[in-house]
Amino acid sequence: MRLFASVATATLLSACIPQVDTADTSGRAPAPAPTITPQVAAPPPAVAIPVPAEFTALEGEFTQGGFVRGYAPVGTVALTIDDAEVALGVDRYFFAGINRDSQSSATLVARLEDGRILRETIEVSPREWRLERVNLARPTGSASEAFMRRRAPELARINAARDVRSDIDGWRQDFVWPVKGRISGMFGSQRIYRGVPGSYHSGIDIAPGAGVPFVAPADGVVVLAAPEEFSLEGKLLIVDHGNGLNSAFLHASELAVGEGETVRQGQYLGRIGATGSATGPHLHWSVKWGAARLDPILLTGPM
Repeated sequence: MRLFASVATATLLSACIPQVDTADTSGRAPAPAPTITPQVAAPPPAVAIPVPAEFTALEGEFTQGGFVRGYAPVGTVALTIDDAEVALGVDRYFFAGINRDSQSSATLVARLEDGRILRETIEVSPREWRLERVNLARPTGSASEAFMRRRAPELARINAARDVRSDIDGWRQDFVWPVKGRISGMFGSQRIYRGVPGSYHSGIDIAPGAGVPFVAPADGVVVLAAPEEFSLEGKLLIVDHGNGLNSAFLHASELAVGEGETVRQGQYLGRIGATGSATGPHLHWSVKWGAARLDPILLTGPM
């Protein structure tokens, strides 16, 4: 009786559970389960952050015979100051001179690669030059033929040397004094002959004594060395500091470097003398940027 009851119960339970036929009578493989690909939101479009187009970190001596340096705007392809071309470093850093006779302002003009033109005006302060008024007529007369035959090739060498643009970064440095001593002549000083101005003094004269060594105020390349003595400058040395900035050293008694040599700031260049048109031993140091005459003391600071 118990066996019958168990069989009956099993039969009843099997009748209550639905039966699934797993056999595929079509002979085909069962269809794979559908794949669900998650939806990923697209990233928002990149927003370009505009770079301000402006001159930055401008500094220097904004006065006659001074200079300005800083960074040109991003995208600058050409830069000028009062129509004079300004060379740019790879990082857009630049140096530009302000002439001794500059007007009350100088204008930097940058042309950008997108065609825009940006201007920056620099206020240039005037200076009171040391003037000597002479109650005589300004000297006139032309130089002799013999003098000009000698002078013409000298001037050609000086002009060619100052046109050189060496691949050197001395123009980025803070200049040091080539020698220290008594200053016997100031930059910009001038004689006035009965109201008619003569030529102004183009450099600074330093008189520490004959034979005293002088050094390079900044890195550079020697573009002219004249141990044979020029008619006015005597033993002359010109060092190119790059980007149109150069130094000239006049009246030396001897030169220690030659043309084509690279010199470093503080390197020995020669000795003080009185060669050429000089009334006593001194170093005449002049600085030019392009056609602009600069006051060396503004590059070094007071002695």
